[in-house]
Formats: sequence, C-alpha cells, structure tokens
Amino acid sequence: MSPQVVHNVSFHGVGMPGPEREPGEHDYWVGRDAFLRILDDCAARPGVRLSFDDGNESDAAIALPALVERGLTADFFLIAGRIGTPGNISAEGVRALVAAGMGVGSHGLGHRAWPEVPDTELDAELTDARTRIAETAGQPVDSAACPFGAYDRRVLGRLRALGYRRVYTSDRRPAAGDAWLQARFSVVATDTVESFRTAVLSPRGPARRLRDSAVGTVKRWR
Repeated sequence: MSPQVVHNVSFHGVGMPGPEREPGEHDYWVGRDAFLRILDDCAARPGVRLSFDDGNESDAAIALPALVERGLTADFFLIAGRIGTPGNISAEGVRALVAAGMGVGSHGLGHRAWPEVPDTELDAELTDARTRIAETAGQPVDSAACPFGAYDRRVLGRLRALGYRRVYTSDRRPAAGDAWLQARFSVVATDTVESFRTAVLSPRGPARRLRDSAVGTVKRWR
C-alpha cells in the first residue's frame, strides 16, 4: 500500500502585523477574515495538516481559539529567542497551546537560515533552542521547521543525529504522511480560499511532480 498523501499547510502571523522585523515578513501575514475562511476550508479536508511558524502573539490570541472552536489541532514552531518579547507568544501562551492539545516544535533560536549558520553556532539553533522551548512548554520537543524553508545535507544530517522525529520544509508540494521530511505550503498575505485551493489542492501533473522532486533533491545535496 502506498503511503498516505497529506497536504501540510503553514501559516505565520494572523491579523494586523506590527513593525516588520525582517524584509518580506509582512508577505506572510494573513488577515483574520481570510485566515478563518481558509481554516474552514482546511477543516473540511481530512488530508490537510496545519502548522504555524515564528511564534507570533497571534498564535495564542487568534489561531488557538479558532482551532479549538473547529476541533482542529496544529503544530506551532517557535523561535526560542523571541518567546516573551513584544509581538511574540508569551511563556503562558506556549503552555496554553500545549494544554489545548497542540504540538510545539522548534523554529530555531534566532530565525536564521540554517544552511548559512557555521558549525560552531549550529548547536545553538538546533539544540539550545529545542531545550528552551521544551522547558517553556513543559514537554519534550522532537519536531522542527526549517526557517525560510532552507536546508541542506549538513543540516538534515545534524537534525537526524539529534533525534528529531520529523522536520518540515516549505517546498510547496504534497508529502507522504509517514515521511521524516515533510514539505509544506505556506499561506501568504494575498491568498484567498480560491487561490489556496488552486495552489495546494489542484491535481499535479507529471511535469509538476518532476519539478517538485527536483527542488527537494537540489536542496538536500547542495
């Protein structure tokens, strides 16, 4: 039997964004109404899995109540160095996610592209960040999402060696449900329900599947 195909959908900030902390950040903030409409569409599709990156304050303020209301769960990938700082989720918010049955994973220490981090600093991103998030959440952390969707052979090898159970990217293609490396589709500020359905759920022909596979191969082996 072939593995179950899933569509991993990733959100970032929801609602009105604050000051932009890095170039292009606001491109990934989704308005509250658009978020709720897309979330309703996801709720009707059992093959969709949800996640949230960056650990914004809106994770606890907007996303969590909306998920609970719909009986949905999601994984929240937090930037350890931002927890409890202005505009970001608080320690109490992290524990509220856990209490509601949400997953909590690592998005690194300082939102750096891991392939660009020197070996001498990579432990802080992959190990120290996980420890800090686990201590805040009160439970082990065994999943990670690559910041900016960036990864290479060195990063993946280190993540495997550290015992991460699952690692998420942003490669915009379906994934095998039981795979260690999970591609995701990121929802962006301009998305509507219609554009979301087209990007994520439309049938993928042979040429598109070949392109999807090539992207992942290039990233892994560069």
